[in-house]
Amino acid sequence: MTSAPSASAAGEAVLDIPVLDLSTMRSPDGSFAPEFLDRLRHAAHHVGFFQIVNYGAAAGQVDELFRVTAEFFARPEEEKLALHNQNSPHYRGYSSVGAERTQGRPDSREQIDFSPDRAPVPAEQIKPGQEYWHLQGPNQWPSGMPELERTAMAWTALMDRVGEDLLKALCVAIGLDEDHFAEPFSGDRAWMAKLAHYVGGVKEAGSQGVGLHADYGFITLLLQDMVGGLEVRPYGQDQWLPVEPIHGALVVNLGEMLEVATNGYLMATIHRVIAPDEGVDRYAVPFFYSPRLDAVIEPVELPAELAAQARGVSDDPANPMLASFGSNMLKGFVRAHPKVTEKFHPELAGR
Repeated sequence: MTSAPSASAAGEAVLDIPVLDLSTMRSPDGSFAPEFLDRLRHAAHHVGFFQIVNYGAAAGQVDELFRVTAEFFARPEEEKLALHNQNSPHYRGYSSVGAERTQGRPDSREQIDFSPDRAPVPAEQIKPGQEYWHLQGPNQWPSGMPELERTAMAWTALMDRVGEDLLKALCVAIGLDEDHFAEPFSGDRAWMAKLAHYVGGVKEAGSQGVGLHADYGFITLLLQDMVGGLEVRPYGQDQWLPVEPIHGALVVNLGEMLEVATNGYLMATIHRVIAPDEGVDRYAVPFFYSPRLDAVIEPVELPAELAAQARGVSDDPANPMLASFGSNMLKGFVRAHPKVTEKFHPELAGR
């Protein structure tokens, strides 16, 4: 396991992607272990990415999730298109290769987007400035494959617990009470998840599995297979670092809400996925640990030593970071799925 910067031949700092053992997070008395917190703080501030092992997955759970995911994407196109997200005003369901866009370019992956299955908010009850309630609604799953929903939702239940534990540890690591964010995460959390299949050889997308971007939530927990392709670019670095696959490990990165809350002490690190070679399949299951849609995240008061190291919020006028979680999330979906937006929410286009 590595967590400290190493030096390149040119003398420039090169950051590794740390690997943390979640079973060492707490001391025998239940408090957070100081060594774990030190390594977590380093990873979150300097890299923005790390991997975790021993997080509580049951024996065989990872392999079963990948099995049913691959089985679904191998089904006939018409079965998958029956779940098309263009049938959903909530941006839920299946999108085909090239349908999702990052930085305006198509991504060479197909996927199912899903979130907590809840009743939609009637359009007439959605007030100006609260259009994020359009994101709440039912999922779309294949009726002839009930194990897909069952397996995927069991995974998200585990990820929700892991995300809660990590956020508490992260709060303590930066000098806050472990329950600092308890209020925005109370009630109906609006986590998001995907089952994703990356396909090589898509001419329109080229090498773009997913284009460079930052995530717009709190904490992302990604399960990736052994094919590889995920790369990150830490703050102040010019080079891209590969996140080498570890079977069953979770790749963790921080989202824009934590960058906003900490004035850039914690960074929503830019990352991308390089498409696999033609004929090679890559599967991944990202989970985005998120608060309620109506949560507004206020700036935190960091200890003076850490506040002095805050780098400010990334300044991109074309993609501003918003303190309203729901608005930040909606902005991402509106841009990523323009056809869904045009069909159901044309008034949101251009956000």
